[in-house]
Amino acid sequence: MAILKNGQRLDIAKAARNFDDEDLSSLQNATMLSVIEAGPAVLEGLAKLITEAEAGGHADALAPADAPYLAPIPTVRKNVLCVGRNYAEHIAEGDRAQKQTVGVTEYPVFFTKPPTTITPPDGDIPLFPTVSTSIDYEVELAVIIGKPGRNISKDDAFDHVFGYSVMNDISARDIQRRHGGQNFKGKALDGSCPFGPSIVTADEIANPHGLQISLTVNGDVRQNGNTADMIFNIPTLIASLSEGMTLEPGDIIATGTPSGVGYAMEPPCFLKDGDVVVCDIAKIGTLRNTVREV
Repeated sequence: MAILKNGQRLDIAKAARNFDDEDLSSLQNATMLSVIEAGPAVLEGLAKLITEAEAGGHADALAPADAPYLAPIPTVRKNVLCVGRNYAEHIAEGDRAQKQTVGVTEYPVFFTKPPTTITPPDGDIPLFPTVSTSIDYEVELAVIIGKPGRNISKDDAFDHVFGYSVMNDISARDIQRRHGGQNFKGKALDGSCPFGPSIVTADEIANPHGLQISLTVNGDVRQNGNTADMIFNIPTLIASLSEGMTLEPGDIIATGTPSGVGYAMEPPCFLKDGDVVVCDIAKIGTLRNTVREV
């Protein structure tokens, strides 16, 4: 799907089948992953379809207004690549809450979330009360890789970016502590990675390091920051991750969260059944999910 300026959604594959056009043939069975993998040539064809739809064409390929959103990449092929401790105020609040002094690390901290964590916009964030009673939130800018590469230099990093989206790194804090403070298990519960509502292509975001980023729970502002405050910027993260490890089209990098997480509040304030969590990043979009006990 492509989101038009008026908010309508265009079924790309269906619209492409309306034409016997070589430039559009690869879109006739398109998925988001296939579009990302195909590179600039397919994006030109996609832009043509969108221009025609915004001029009133392809009415038969418009999705119903009440059609549910899927995650931009509903089934990711690899674990989501995540960055921890990438905003100074978040590091400080975490150190205070845990009565420790770690501070800023010399190199980025990485962990992953498995494909089973992906949750679509407006989908439920599942609570497993027999597993965790300390479910937390973290709004993050997601970077989607478009061009494959290994040992990518900082200077070339943005050439490998397809676009950007919004992600919520749902975290089970008690599980993190239970397993020695490591991140994987506490970040890997089913449904713990809400993602969307769309991917905004890189050409639409002049400066990804100057975006307001915020999160509310039931309308109360919990997080309010700016991506300018990242300790390790996007080129640094891509260069570091790609050292000896190939980044591939469709890989997702979650770039860290600003301060305001629930476990650092006094007293701590974790998510509960029925809570509505809204993540927003300027120029990209709003991701809304409801917490549901299962």
